[in-house]
Amino acid sequence: MMAEAELRILIVGDRPDRRQRIAAAAAGLGHAAVLADADLDRIGPLTRSERPDVALVVVGDNEGSLAMIERIVKEAACPVIAILDVEDPAFVDQAARLGIFAYIADGMDEQELQSSIDIALRRFAEYHALEGAFGRRALTERAKGILMERHDLSEQDAFNMLRDHARRSSRKVVDVAQSVVESRSLLPGREHISSGGESEGADGGS
Repeated sequence: MMAEAELRILIVGDRPDRRQRIAAAAAGLGHAAVLADADLDRIGPLTRSERPDVALVVVGDNEGSLAMIERIVKEAACPVIAILDVEDPAFVDQAARLGIFAYIADGMDEQELQSSIDIALRRFAEYHALEGAFGRRALTERAKGILMERHDLSEQDAFNMLRDHARRSSRKVVDVAQSVVESRSLLPGREHISSGGESEGADGGS
C-alpha cells in the first residue's frame, strides 16, 4: 500500500539491521527515511535539523530507548512511535508518559506500519488542537480578569468588551486577549477598548 503523501521519517535505534529493514518498509510506502543511531548527543541536533514528520524509535535497551524517546519528544514537532520486539506493557506505559503516540511490534509489515503512522499523526493533531483550545481559553480568561479588575466589570461585560473590540478591529478575540495580557497596550485608559479611541492622558505630562 503506497502512501498518499511522502513523509519524512526519522528511524532511531542501536540496531542497524532493524533500522534498515524498517527503512525499507517505509520506502515501500513511499516515505523518505532518515536513519540515526542511539547517540543521545547527536539525536537532538539531528531531530531539529531534519524536521521529521514522524519519528520511529527501535526499542533495544529499555532505559536507553526511553532516554531517546524523551529527547526526541522534547526536540521534535512530530509524533513518536515505539517499535518493539514483543509487547511490553510496562515499557509502553513508561513511554506513553514520555509522549509516544503509538507503538507496534516488529515494524516490518508495511500495512501495519502505515496504519500506526496514520494513527499517530491523527492523535498528534488532535492533541495539539485540544492543547491549543485550552491555551486560547486560558488566555481569554486571563484577559477578562485584567479587564474586570481595571474597569470594574462583570465577567460577561469583560468578554463583551473583548468581543466588541475584536469585531471593530477585524481581529480574533484570542488575538485581542493576547494584546491585553502581553502589553496592556489596549488598557491605558478606561475608554480605550470601549470606544476604540485614544486614552485620556496618553500624551499628558507627568
